[in-house]
Amino acid sequence: MVFKPHGKHLIAGEWVATEKTFESEPAHGPAHRFSVGSADLVDRAAQAAEDAFIRFGYSSRDERAAFLDAIAEQIEARADAITEIGSQEIGLPVARLDGERGRTIGQLRRFAVHIRKGDYLDRRHDPALPDRKPAPRPELKLMQRPVGPVAVFGASNFPLAFSTAGGDTAAALSAGCPVIVKVHSAHPGTGEIVAEAIHAAIVQVGVHPGVFSLIQGGDREVGAQLVMHPLIKAVGFTGSLAGGRALFDLCAARPEPIPFFGELGSVNPMFLLSNAAQSRPQELGRDWAASLTLSVGQFCTNPGIAIVVEGEEVDTFIAAARDSLAKVGPQPMLTPAIADAYRSGQRRFHDSHDVTPTHQTVSVGREASPNLFQISGAQFLACPSHAQEVFGPLGLVVRVSSHAEMLDIAKAFEGQLTATIHMDDSDLDQARELLPILERKAGRILINGFPTGVEVVDSMVHGGPYPASTNFGATSVGTMSIRRFLRPVSYQNFPEALLPEDLAAGPI
Repeated sequence: MVFKPHGKHLIAGEWVATEKTFESEPAHGPAHRFSVGSADLVDRAAQAAEDAFIRFGYSSRDERAAFLDAIAEQIEARADAITEIGSQEIGLPVARLDGERGRTIGQLRRFAVHIRKGDYLDRRHDPALPDRKPAPRPELKLMQRPVGPVAVFGASNFPLAFSTAGGDTAAALSAGCPVIVKVHSAHPGTGEIVAEAIHAAIVQVGVHPGVFSLIQGGDREVGAQLVMHPLIKAVGFTGSLAGGRALFDLCAARPEPIPFFGELGSVNPMFLLSNAAQSRPQELGRDWAASLTLSVGQFCTNPGIAIVVEGEEVDTFIAAARDSLAKVGPQPMLTPAIADAYRSGQRRFHDSHDVTPTHQTVSVGREASPNLFQISGAQFLACPSHAQEVFGPLGLVVRVSSHAEMLDIAKAFEGQLTATIHMDDSDLDQARELLPILERKAGRILINGFPTGVEVVDSMVHGGPYPASTNFGATSVGTMSIRRFLRPVSYQNFPEALLPEDLAAGPI
């Protein structure tokens, strides 16, 4: 299947062009022109989503599950074309895109299974107590209901799994919420072809066309217009701290504030405890370098900082990481802007008087090569900017004087998506001291692993305290992410015939 983008928006089943356009910036292959979004398109999409919600929000779980399965099938039918355009636009290797497409299809199907089970509804029942003194108690039932139309912003680094039909979209549709996606301008063609798959699924199963719309980027103001539209009831976002915080503030400033579920970034610190660092420093250094450079370091779970207690093993650990990084050549980053930001982050470390370069490279154009720096624990604590994320294959080793200083550094970190403890059995006491601190800092804590793999399962948390995310009680990966787009409704003294089908059908 050969795919040539037509560059239009999908608004409630209709492909729409606008006069203003922008040109894509592919890593290789031809550039294409795409229509720029507008306030009018946002309004049309939001009005259609509200119309669709009256039906879709009250559809059966089986109907929505069939829709999710149909989207997965339609994406599968376009597999080769999706991989081709995705690879051209952002330079990711075929194997990575094939794997990400499999993850996208898998999470759609997992949500279909999840909602068919119905556990997410959290149904509750308190029977009436008419004879209770001094006052009778009414009958009360409760279940989760969809919030309404949802806006989703595609991520730059995941053109499939965190984009048009990605986790936010899958969770919202599962809950019964229509979705309007603003595609990231880094991969507009990939967004378009996946939107074609969703549109085909809408036609296949007979869903209201307003349940999904896609608006291309090209103008940052379109994102602001989307989150400010009064019919939008929640926002899912994966992107930069600056961009996410700006949209979060807009959501809070609306006449009707709405929840903004933003995943904004993280340095994902690793803590190497004493005996683990002594027993396997080479292995840890080598494996850290592999994780640090995976996909050119462009994962939000990239472990950018390693904290280890000073000693001979630190030099061995650093040498192993440095030697591994030296074997990694330049690779293309997702966009020219991301490559520019990476070079800026590298310069920030290079120009700092308290940071020691260990492996330095020169990155040119869109390509990036790995870099490694080191710093003392005291200097790290004295300069909070060293704990800021550099999106790309850059690592910082923090050499602390003692386990006590390691605990101080753990306390100083802001919120993180992940935190990792590398330990041996003999490090158990140190780990017990560290764990309560990390539980307050991160959404996922790993033992003897590397965080760049995120499983789409029931028990995954991809989120954390700010600035890792804007809502510490939510996750953007796994079936629990559906909770973001639901709210509890209590039904008092309702006749069975008036209750929602999921409350009226059978015992709770």
